[in-house]
Amino acid sequence: MNHHRIKKIVIVGGGTAGWMSAAALSQLLPKNYEYRLVESDQISTIGVGEATIPSIRNFNMHLGIDEAEFLSATQATFKLGIEFVNWGRENTRYFHGFGAVGRDQSTANFFHFWLRLQQLGMVGDLDPYSINTVASQDSKFSLGRPDLPNSPLADLSYAYHFDAGLYAKFLRSYAEKRGVMRTEGRIVQTLLRETDGFIEALVMENGEKIEADFFIDCSGMVGLLIEKALNTGYENWTHWLPCDTAIAVPCELGGSTQAHTRSTAHAAGWQWRIPLQHRIGNGHVFSSQFMQQEQAQNILMKNLDGKALAEPRTLQFTTGKRKKAWNKNCIAIGLSGGFMEPLESTSIHMVKTGLMRLISFFPDRDFDQVDIDHYNRLTDKEYAQIRDFLILHYKINSRGDSEFWKYCRDMSVPDSLQGKIELFASHGRILRENEELFPEDSWLQVMIGQGLQPRRYNPVVDQRSLEEIAGFLDNTQRVIRKCVDAMPSHAEFVKSYCAK
Repeated sequence: MNHHRIKKIVIVGGGTAGWMSAAALSQLLPKNYEYRLVESDQISTIGVGEATIPSIRNFNMHLGIDEAEFLSATQATFKLGIEFVNWGRENTRYFHGFGAVGRDQSTANFFHFWLRLQQLGMVGDLDPYSINTVASQDSKFSLGRPDLPNSPLADLSYAYHFDAGLYAKFLRSYAEKRGVMRTEGRIVQTLLRETDGFIEALVMENGEKIEADFFIDCSGMVGLLIEKALNTGYENWTHWLPCDTAIAVPCELGGSTQAHTRSTAHAAGWQWRIPLQHRIGNGHVFSSQFMQQEQAQNILMKNLDGKALAEPRTLQFTTGKRKKAWNKNCIAIGLSGGFMEPLESTSIHMVKTGLMRLISFFPDRDFDQVDIDHYNRLTDKEYAQIRDFLILHYKINSRGDSEFWKYCRDMSVPDSLQGKIELFASHGRILRENEELFPEDSWLQVMIGQGLQPRRYNPVVDQRSLEEIAGFLDNTQRVIRKCVDAMPSHAEFVKSYCAK
């Protein structure tokens, strides 16, 4: 079987996706592969993705990376969730916290007990029942406590804010220690085999020809191999996610040190705020159909917490995905495979899942089509599920201040999302399918936060009296409050655990 084995693997493009690929494959695959990463210092990486979701911790754990060392090297802070400002309506805010909201019961989810009392005016919003939300609002943070299995602290769910450029640098060092060879230079031609159209080699500007059995395209939205060479095609989702431009700029530290990303809706899009140890990352994502770039940049610059540290950078994109993530002997990882706007910080997660799927379906030189097709089906499903969750934020809004928000409210959405909305609007039920990324509590917080109120609750909760339910909710709130009061501040924890 040795003659069927892949021997040479070439990764095209550095940045976060490229070096995550190099690090993961060199660590998790057998040691008899030859890896080469080709990148050009003349081509800058996007570098705007600095917020993550909790799955990044699993990725680092698989690689055996020490958390404190990684956080220090990337000037990172912690992230407990996302605060959404002015989304459902103007002058409102809500929180999408990672982890559980309340404590589910054997007969019904926690939410339905809350909903029964909320419809009677006996309780306020959901915030006090999420330890992530309460801790972040109080600028508190601590690691989870698995030694306290009955406590909200047992499985505290968190992610990171980090400097994406420093993360790529950190992983480059990691990968090179495991034998990955880096080549700096510009690719000027991709050679295809005449017999089957597979990629045979890359031709560099200096004339060098780089051959390989398997190519991983991490070249960003240009899709140098997956699109430019293989003409794979692209599925455009701009009619559902109309934002197509982002302007990014870092600024000096200022404002709160809370452990969350902030997303503030504006007239034709939204602005992110991501606090790191050494600066704040900012950006304005907007639709060029509804707002001019100059106006969008002015909005961004007027809403910074401190002095800008660089000139604003503009990035144009088309939300969607390649028609095939894996085509012939080339697989697209990261933005070369598709672009999902950074509203829920899913880009780095999708690099991770793409790589884990690749390891599960890693090919030999025969490149069996059944494996490729199954990989592509799973990838398509993941993109569609994340797409629906992002569309939800735009579709459910009551803003009347701009044509952009009216368009989003009136637009038709995929049947898969419409079904979720209708199911929740009826009895507050949320259907999470198979390995869907976002859990029920994520859908819950966004739907309620955006103003979608179910008409009724699950009648199963009527098994318990109003007094019992009120006691249950009050106890949940008090336990969370007690846990958060015992936490150090987020700033104190970062300083003691992982300060640069």
